[in-house]
Amino acid sequence: MRRAYFVLSVGIIALGVVHIASTPRFFSELTSPAIWFASGGLTMILTGALNLLRQTYGQGARGLRVICTAANAVLTAFALLAAYVSGASALEVVVVLGLVGGAFVLSLLPSAQRNSTPGT
Repeated sequence: MRRAYFVLSVGIIALGVVHIASTPRFFSELTSPAIWFASGGLTMILTGALNLLRQTYGQGARGLRVICTAANAVLTAFALLAAYVSGASALEVVVVLGLVGGAFVLSLLPSAQRNSTPGT
């Protein structure tokens, strides 16, 4: 479980990097919509990083567990909404929801967390 959670977290970060890198493909100029599009990638990167922190330090940091779970829930709901509104393909839905939804589920499971304490 821990390895799967790690892989999903890194996958979310990678998806965010690809999202930001693809901004020039969809927007020829730096506009407000282009910034909003890129900010979606930044949100994914930060959520993936939060999952990595939660996996490592969450056992001793209740607030981190709560915030990470909330971030995963919000990102999953937002991904569902974005898929519906944009008419995303089945493959896009499976990939994105597989990553963010999977991380959300694993962030709830104690078996997906590391059993070490910070500093050891």
